[in-house]
Order: sequence, then C-alpha cells, then structure tokens
Amino acid sequence: MSTSELSHDHHALLASSIVGQSLCILGVGGQTWVLRRVRLTWLSFMLFFILVFFPLIAHYYLTTIDEAGGPDKRIFGPRPGGELCEAKHVQDLCRIRESVSEELLQLEAKRQELNGEIARLNLRIEACKRSIDSAKQDLLQLKNVISQTEHSYKELMAQNQPKLSLPVRLLPDKEDPGLPPPKSARSCRLRSCFDYARCPLTSGFPVYVYDTSSYPWGNYLDPLVKQAFAASVKSNIYVNDNPSIACLYLVLVGEILESSPLPSPSELEQQLKALPYWRSDGHNHVLVHFSRKSMVQNFLYNVSTGRAVVAQSTFLEQQYREGFDLVVSPLVHALSEPNFLEVPPQVPVKRKYLFTFQGERVESLRSSLQEAPPQSFEEELEGDSPADYDDRIIGTLKAVQDSHLDQVLVEFTCKNPKPSLLTEWALCGEREERLEVLKASTFALVIAPGDGQLVASAGCGMRLFEALEVGAIPVVLGDHSKLPYHQLIRWTEAAIIVPKPRVTELHFLLRSLSDNDMLAMRRQGRFLWETYFSTSENVLSTILASIRTSIQVPAAPIKDEPAHEIPHKAGKLAGTDANLADNGDLDLGPVETEPPYASPCFLRNFTYTAADTYRAWNRAPGPFHLFPHTPLDPVLPSEAKFLGSGTGFRPIGGGSGGSGKEFQAALGGNVPREQFTVVMLTYEREEVLMNSLERLNGLPYLNKVVVVWNSPKPPSDDLLWPDIGLPIVVRFIFSLKN
Repeated sequence: MSTSELSHDHHALLASSIVGQSLCILGVGGQTWVLRRVRLTWLSFMLFFILVFFPLIAHYYLTTIDEAGGPDKRIFGPRPGGELCEAKHVQDLCRIRESVSEELLQLEAKRQELNGEIARLNLRIEACKRSIDSAKQDLLQLKNVISQTEHSYKELMAQNQPKLSLPVRLLPDKEDPGLPPPKSARSCRLRSCFDYARCPLTSGFPVYVYDTSSYPWGNYLDPLVKQAFAASVKSNIYVNDNPSIACLYLVLVGEILESSPLPSPSELEQQLKALPYWRSDGHNHVLVHFSRKSMVQNFLYNVSTGRAVVAQSTFLEQQYREGFDLVVSPLVHALSEPNFLEVPPQVPVKRKYLFTFQGERVESLRSSLQEAPPQSFEEELEGDSPADYDDRIIGTLKAVQDSHLDQVLVEFTCKNPKPSLLTEWALCGEREERLEVLKASTFALVIAPGDGQLVASAGCGMRLFEALEVGAIPVVLGDHSKLPYHQLIRWTEAAIIVPKPRVTELHFLLRSLSDNDMLAMRRQGRFLWETYFSTSENVLSTILASIRTSIQVPAAPIKDEPAHEIPHKAGKLAGTDANLADNGDLDLGPVETEPPYASPCFLRNFTYTAADTYRAWNRAPGPFHLFPHTPLDPVLPSEAKFLGSGTGFRPIGGGSGGSGKEFQAALGGNVPREQFTVVMLTYEREEVLMNSLERLNGLPYLNKVVVVWNSPKPPSDDLLWPDIGLPIVVRFIFSLKN
C-alpha cells in the first residue's frame, strides 16, 4: 500500500478519536447546577461544530488530497486508458465488450435486412390477394355461365324429350268379353288368340298354375309327372298365386296312366270350359302334356282347345298351329336329375362308329328286307303312288354298312321294340343299352316318321334327347319333322337335318365335316341338352321362356346365389392407376380414384330383342369371357346357370366385351361408365389358375373375378390364392358335399 493511502487512513482514525472523546466528556455529569449548565452549553457548541464544520473540513481534505500527492498519486480522479487495460481481467472485459459491440452491429444489419424482406413480402401478399379476388370473380362468372348452359340444355331436352314413366298396369276384368274370334281354329296365332293386355311389359310375367286336384282328369295323371310338375312349379320364379293378375295360366293335362279311362273329346271340352279362369275360349291358357314314354296318347287331337296354347311332344299336321303351339321335349328325368359325372367327354371327336341306328317300324315295308337294290328316286317319283323313302333309307344304310368304308352300326329289327305310333321307328332295348351304343357313335340317326302328317313325335324326341345327352351328333332324316322349340333354337348349329331324298348322299356329307365343325356341334348340343331338356325344371322354364320371348316380355333378373369368397388382404383397387389419363373419346373409361363404381340398373331390358339373344347365346366361347357388371337377362330360360363339362361359358346379354366406352355402347348407350367381371373356368390346374389370377392384379375397371371350379375334387387345402386387391369368388359346378 502507498504512503498517501496510509496518511489518509491515519487522519480518519484521529478524527474518529476526537469525536469519541467529546462524546465521553459530554456523557459525564457534575454535581453542581453550574457545571451542568456549562457542560450543556459546551455540548451544544461541540455538536454544532461537529455537525456543521466537521463535514466541511472532511470534504475539503478529501478534495485536496489528490492535488497534494501529484498527478501520479491520484486516488479518486480518473486514470489514463492505457493503464486501465494493463490488468489481465480488465483486458478480457475489454475484448468481451468489443465482441458484443460487433455482434450488436451485425444483429442490427440483419434486423434492417429482415425488415426490408417483410416489406417486400407484404407487397406480394397484397398482390396475391388482389389476384385471388380477381380469380373469384372469374370463377363466379364461369359458374353463372355453366348454370345458364345447363338450364338451356334442360330446356332443350324438355322440348325434345318429354318426361316418360312406366305405364300403369291396366288389368281387364275377370269376366272380360274376350277377343274377336279367329276365322278358324287352325288360324289361331298369338296376335289373334293371345290377350296382350294381361301381359304388359312391366307385369313381370306372373303365371298361375291350376291345382291338379281341381279338375276331374287330374286324378288320372301319372304320379311321377304330377310330382315333377309340382316341384318345377315350386322352384319357378314366375309362378304367382293370384289368378286375377296372372298373365298365363298353366294346366297339366298329361301324361295319363294307361290303366285310366280316357275322357271323350266332348267330355274333355266340357271339363276345360269348366275351369275357373277359362273365360269361354281359354285365351292365355297353356295345356302342358309331358311325355315319359315313346308311345303317347294324343287325346287332345279331336278336342277343341279354343285359344289355349298346347305344349306337347306329339303333333299331327291338322292339330299343330305354327307359331302358336309348342313342340316340347320328352320328360325323361322326372324326379331325378341326370348324373353329370357319367356324361362322356367331348373328345375325342371321332368315335368307334361313324353313325348308328337301331329301330324297327311296326308295319311292314314293301321292300324293307329286299336283297336287290332299290329303285332310283326318279323312278319312284314317276310312279302313281308316292315313294316310300323308308325303303330307300334301309337299302342305302345297309349298303354303307356292307361296304366297310367306315364302321357303322344299323339294325332294323329289335328283340323287344318299344310301343310306338304308326309309321314311326320304335326304340330298341332298354335305355342303358341304347346309351352305350350312342357313346361309341360320332353321329346318331333320327329317322322321322314315314307318315308326313305326323310332324312331331315323342319317339323322335326321345332319340334326340339321348343323342344329345351322350354327345352323339343327331342326324335327322326328314325335314318335315318339327324339333322341340324350333321357333327359337337354331338346331342347325347342333344337328344335321337332311331331307329323306338325300339319303344316298348322307355318307359323303358326314365324311366331309371337319373335326372343328363336329366338336362345335357336339358342344352346342351338350349346351342345349343341359339348359333346356335335362330336368323337369328346365323343361317347364323353357316352355314359359318360349312364350315370354314370343310376346316380348323382359325376363326377371336372376336371383343371387351364394358363392365361396376367397379372403385376402386389401390391395390396390381397380382403376386407381394415376398414369392413365382421360383422353376423351379414345379413353376406355374414366379413371376411378374411389372404390369400384357401383353398376347402374340394366336400362335396356324393355328393348332387348330375340335377335340379340341368339348372338349372345351362340357366340363361340374363348379362354375367359367378360360380363358387364349388371343384372343378367337370359331369354331361354331365365334361370340359366353356368354350364360345365366342357361346354364353356356363353355371355348372357350386355355386349361383346371391352371396357368403359365399349360397355356403354354395348348396354345401349345410356350407361355413363361400367366395370366388368372376369369369369375363368378351371379343371384341376391350380398352378395355371394362380398364374392367370396374378396377371389380373391392377387391371383397370375390373370389379371381381369369378372362378368356376369345374371338377368334383375341391381345391387343395394348402392352396394359396393370390392377393389381387379384388374379390375372388369361387363357384362349384359339382356338389362338394362328399
């Protein structure tokens, strides 16, 4: 410590000592009053001196102490800057101050820069607000223009296309006066003998079925036929219990037991007229005669059926009304369905025999067993009596058999022939024996009755049924014969119809057919047999569908059937590919970013024609077919099922495939967009099926995949179905209960 600092401390201690001594003197009292007064005065003077002059003296001393010591000995005065920074800690504080100053300068520069950027952004915000307001004004103007355009379009549509609604169904009274009578019973046609007023387009085609116990001859019907008819009626979707709204009335008239007495024609007419809803002439009635045997009682031949439609297997020319009556197939399987597992395969195309025929005609022919060759057609036609072509057929077929050019089997005599009509060829043996021969036959001959007046017979229908059942291509000799449902079925696609005069060219004709043609005819024949003839339900449905199609009433939608659905993880939805753009008319359809678009109702039902039906049913099947995702509308019959055993699948209405724009055009142009379903037929080829399903992953506009399992064996337990992001529905053709 310096000398000046020590001197300063000494003077401070001296002053404090003097003050303490004064306080002590003041604190001592005397005994006398004078001393106390003197002391009090002295004490007051001292206090005044201390309180007034001592601070002045101390202040003076303190202000002159630096001047007395010189400029180098200053204590309270300011020092030069260089000396202050000589200390280390003071230098650090100086550096900190300098850095803080620099940072403050930088922050100030940044603050000014940010303020400029904020000002520029505020200007841009104001410009964007002005552009948004302008865009809103433009959008509002566009909305107004669109609204005006839509309003103008609606006005134009209202002027050119007035609003239409389904017509109100008008039912005639129960006791209606009836239609004008036709000129004759033979001239009865749908236009003149059918009451269309009871069957409007929106009626749904209701059918009323008479109870067999409600009319007298119902007790004499074959019990098997009655049970089969009752079961078929119960499962038909068109049957209605309300006769007042019925479009059609069904009456089962046969087959009558052989032991039962047949009513006379007059009695039968009276019983028909006594039916509750016959209404004097029987219009809109259908008399159904099922045949289980080749020998059938045609007891309606001399009966006046009025305006009722007759549906049976046997018709004489004087009885049959073309375009009105129906030639139906025999009822072979009455109460049991055929065993589809025993149906022979479609291939090989060529079998052991080129053609076969087994039959015997009851009445003897003039030269049926002659050894000499028959006369030529020209010589027979020049004779006075008409030529008996059955004689010529026998001789020609025997000559082909004896030539050994092809292996054929023809037999014109039987050990136990079945009863048959006159001039008709009787069936030989039992049904199982005939089927075994037909299974080895490429073609099966069906010789029409020799009597040209017999336009349809149950015996020919039975031969046709058995040939189609086992896959033998029918060859009908006789173009005058009426095949079942010939008005609606194109028999030329499943059978060969040859006039009897061309029997000498029959062998050449059969040899000229290619394997592809024969396979196509065999597949079409199997399709016809399974769809229209195989069961009693199919026979009844075909009868109703034939009449419904003739009067152009749309079919009822097919009921949904339960199916096995394959569970899988949710994946990519159909039509979600963002790379697909809308290219206008060239686009296959709109790209859907939502779940699959629900299909609208099939709006073309009331304009669907029979011509379209033929093209849809008879189109050749491919590897798989595309169905529009709409209710199906088959024509014959409406309860059509998927068919197996090598028949493939037939699209049942709705166009020929495609997507988007193609579906819209196929559905009549009134569906804005549409999806499709892929139907795949498989048979014990699981690996191929899985590969085909995987290739469908991500396919645009695909709604679902239907796999038809055409095998009696169920899928493997360890079969791993691919995840394609869409439902995979499996439907089994065969029953898997076992």
